[in-house]
Amino acid sequence: MAVIKFEDMQIEVADGDLIKEACEKLEVPFGCRHGVCGTCKIDILEGEENLSSLTKEEEDMNRDRTHRLACQAKIIQGTVLIKPENI
Repeated sequence: MAVIKFEDMQIEVADGDLIKEACEKLEVPFGCRHGVCGTCKIDILEGEENLSSLTKEEEDMNRDRTHRLACQAKIIQGTVLIKPENI
């Protein structure tokens, strides 16, 4: 099991899951979740090595390993600490 942390909360998710579902459960504030608008931009504060490679959608939006789209990034294993980019 992998762990997504946001502020003082955390949630376990299955290895390989998209992190958007965990973000929703943790009440991370963002809108669209389909890789086209960029409102789910998050900063990866720790654990970027535990995420999947960048998707084409993320590359097209000039994302990098520590700046991802929650609707596109998958957690491979381990722990990832996030925060919405707009906070």
